[in-house]
Amino acid sequence: MRTYDFSPLYRATVGFDRMADMLDRVLTQDGSTPTYPPYNIEKTADDAYRISVAVAGFTEADLSVEQREQEVVVSARREKDEEKRTYLHRGIATRAFEKRFQLADHVRVTGAVAENGMLHIDLVREVPEALKPRQIEIGSGTAKAIEGETVDA
Repeated sequence: MRTYDFSPLYRATVGFDRMADMLDRVLTQDGSTPTYPPYNIEKTADDAYRISVAVAGFTEADLSVEQREQEVVVSARREKDEEKRTYLHRGIATRAFEKRFQLADHVRVTGAVAENGMLHIDLVREVPEALKPRQIEIGSGTAKAIEGETVDA
C-alpha cells in the first residue's frame, strides 16, 4: 500500500491541517470498509442534505444519533430477544453497529426520524453572515480607507 507524506502541505499552508488529516485518514483506510448497514446520502435543497440508513429490526429506543464536532455518529444496540425464536432463514441483520459520517464546515443536524425501517437524518449547511460573500463599494481615487473609516486624502 502506498503512503503519502503530507508534511510539505503542512509547511506551505495555514489552516488546512484538517483537510490534510482527512486525506490522510481516507488514504490509510484498508479496502474493507464496513458496508453494514446500507445508507444513502442525498441533497434535498441547495444547503440541505439527508442521510438515510436502513435500520430494519431496530426500534427508536435501540438507535442513537449524535453530532460530535464535525461528524455524525449513528449507532444501534439491540437487547437480546427475550423470547427464544427458531429461524429457518434469518436475512435481516440486527447486529450492533456504529457508523460515522464526516461533516463539512457549518453543517449541523436538524433532526432525525425513524419510519418504515429507515432512519432519516436531516442536515443543513448554515454559513455565518461574516463568511458569506459581500459586495465592496468602489470609491473614487481621492478617498483612503483607514481601519474601516473613509478619510479624504
